[in-house]
Amino acid sequence: RQMCIRDSTDPDDAARAARRIEEEAGRMGALVDDLLLLSRLDEGRPLEHELVDLRALAVDAVDDATAVDPTRPVVLAAGPPVLTLGDAARLQQVIANLLANVRDHTPVGTAATVSVTATADEAVLVVHDDGPGLEEGTNEVVFERFWRADPARGHRPGVAGGSGLGLSIVQGVALAHGGRATATGGPGRGTTVTVTLPLAPAEPRLAAAASTSDLKGR
Repeated sequence: RQMCIRDSTDPDDAARAARRIEEEAGRMGALVDDLLLLSRLDEGRPLEHELVDLRALAVDAVDDATAVDPTRPVVLAAGPPVLTLGDAARLQQVIANLLANVRDHTPVGTAATVSVTATADEAVLVVHDDGPGLEEGTNEVVFERFWRADPARGHRPGVAGGSGLGLSIVQGVALAHGGRATATGGPGRGTTVTVTLPLAPAEPRLAAAASTSDLKGR
C-alpha cells in the first residue's frame, strides 16, 4: 500500500500548527488567570467596593453572549436598576462565566434566560437554560474546582468542556461579596444558577435613583 508522507515544510501544515499553538497558549493563559483569581479570593484580598448596577452588567453580558453565538437565544428579564456594592469587573465575570457555561454544556440552540431582581435586602441574579439539566446529586459539586459534567451530556460538537473553574469563580466571587451561588435542576428540567448578593444600602440606592430621574427629565 502506498503511503503518503506530508512535507513538513508545507505552509498549510505550518499555519495549522501555529494556530494550534496559539489556541493552546490562550487556554493556558486563561487557566492561569482563573487560578490567580481563585488564589486571591482564597487569601481574602479586598475587591473593589463601589456602587454597581447588576442589571446594567447583565445587559452587557447578554449582548456579548449573543455576539459570540447568534444562533443561541438569550433573553434578559429585568426591570429597574438593581444596585449592590462590589467589584464591577468581577461581577461581570460572574455573569459571563454563567453564560459561557450554558454555551459549553448545552446543545446548540439551547435557550437561556438571565433575570435580575431585588428583594427587600438582596440583589438576585438568575441564569436558567433549557438544556439537559444537572445529573442527580450534582447540585453542590458543580461549584467545586475542576469538576466537570459527563462529557456525553449536551456538550457542543467539538467542545470538550472548559477548565472546570468557571462555576468555582462564580461561587468565590459571590462569597467575597457576602453572597452565595446555588444550582438547581435535574435531568430534563434544565439548569438554574442563582446568585444572591447584598443589596446596596438605601441611601446610595435612593441617590442613584434620583440621579437617573434627573437625567430622564432633561
